[in-house]
Amino acid sequence: MEMTSSKPYLIRAINEWLTDNGMTPHILVDAQAPGLQIPLQFVENGKVILNISAHAVQGLHMDNDWILFSARFSGQPMDVTIPTAAVLAIYAKENGRGMVLENNDSPTPPDLPPKPSGKPRLQVVK
Repeated sequence: MEMTSSKPYLIRAINEWLTDNGMTPHILVDAQAPGLQIPLQFVENGKVILNISAHAVQGLHMDNDWILFSARFSGQPMDVTIPTAAVLAIYAKENGRGMVLENNDSPTPPDLPPKPSGKPRLQVVK
């Protein structure tokens, strides 16, 4: 059965967890992703870090496909549009706690080790 991506749910959950704990949530974004509208002057090595705390942004909206908000960059207001797929990590500025978000939408599950065959055996080790 086809399932939706867990990535947007994880982003929203980690954001709420960080906020509830008084932390400042930041996201690391792939600045080369299509559909991105970000302040290009802050891009370094193809990535940008954005503060998404309530003190830094207005109108934060996170759905399954997009993260949208307004913020000021160098005093200039800007509407920011980020495809959820472009978010590489979400973490607290203060202590780095959070989550690196891999592409978890692979249609095949990870390889599991083979189950041992035969009867289980216990051995006393002295």
